Amino acid sequence: MTTGTVVVQEVIPSVLLLTAWLMPSLTGPTLPFGVRTPPARAHAPVIAEQRRAYRWLVGGVGGVLVAAGLVLAFADPRTPLAGFTSIGVLVVSGIGYLRARRAILAVKQREDWYAGLRQAVVADTSLRTRPERFPWLWAVPSLVVLAVTAVAAVVRYPSMPDQLPMHYGDSGTVDRYAAKSVGSAFSPVFVQLAVTTLLLVVIWYAFRSRAELDPARPAASASQHRRYIVRMSAALLVLTACVDITVLCAGWQIWDGDRSLAVLPVLAPAGAGMVAVVAVAIRTGRNGSRLPVPEGEDGTEPARTDAVHRDDDRYWRFGGVVYVNRQDPAIFVGKRFGIGWSLNFGNPRALLPIGVFLGFLLVMQLIGH
Repeated sequence: MTTGTVVVQEVIPSVLLLTAWLMPSLTGPTLPFGVRTPPARAHAPVIAEQRRAYRWLVGGVGGVLVAAGLVLAFADPRTPLAGFTSIGVLVVSGIGYLRARRAILAVKQREDWYAGLRQAVVADTSLRTRPERFPWLWAVPSLVVLAVTAVAAVVRYPSMPDQLPMHYGDSGTVDRYAAKSVGSAFSPVFVQLAVTTLLLVVIWYAFRSRAELDPARPAASASQHRRYIVRMSAALLVLTACVDITVLCAGWQIWDGDRSLAVLPVLAPAGAGMVAVVAVAIRTGRNGSRLPVPEGEDGTEPARTDAVHRDDDRYWRFGGVVYVNRQDPAIFVGKRFGIGWSLNFGNPRALLPIGVFLGFLLVMQLIGH
């Protein structure tokens, strides 16, 4: 394992660590750790205290995990630890999130933060009648990569070895072969097709997710939502193309019959795609909360300080990560803590994206065998 390969392997856990550490600043002031709070309580002492504790935990323990993974990867090149390091970072950030959420919820309930406040839900019908155009142009790269992979597979098929590697073990060496056939030789194409279809369906639905508008500034928050949905969808389409390039790089090695997997060209494109998504998330904030409002859209809007966003914590289950609301027609809603969107498990139509995902897993299983 070369130095470059080790560095690339550590990109994913490092990006996860940075994103987890920044997350409290990306979710908006009225949703600290997934807890709905009125604007007047956005700077409550408990929130600042839990934010500091979360960052110390994630930065300290997570940083040690990433550093240890890097050292061990250099010490034992046969054992790549990027996956274990990434899981460790996710576990640490999850523990920190749940601890902070529980502490804030306890104070919120004890002090009855919503007592006497008028709760409201606002909607902008123009988001349905005049929606933003789906950024199809950003989907072209993934389709081009898919087409290139298919053509390359056809051209190289006659010269492929009779036995093709189908799986590489933890050490990066082949542990399963398959006889050359259309199914085994074109498996990278099938994987790309499944990945691209899955992500396009998810992004299409997420693009039409429910906008969460601020009752105090509905027009401004609707403008932010419009720009956020376009930018995040474009970033996810870039990630789709990067994942397809990763599959192409792996497929090229399969077609050569390589006994060991070159990790650098395989992981680098997917890592770059993740960095792009995180960068857009940092720039925009949750639902576009960090985006500036164009002049005229904010200054001319009268403040509606008598209303606050309704307290909807009861619809978010299992630590605030699963949304269940049978009265909400939305299929996708913005995550409370994290990047992207979450399914509304109270809507039967959410079964379609779930079915697509399960179908993707089935296709991957069939290809792998």
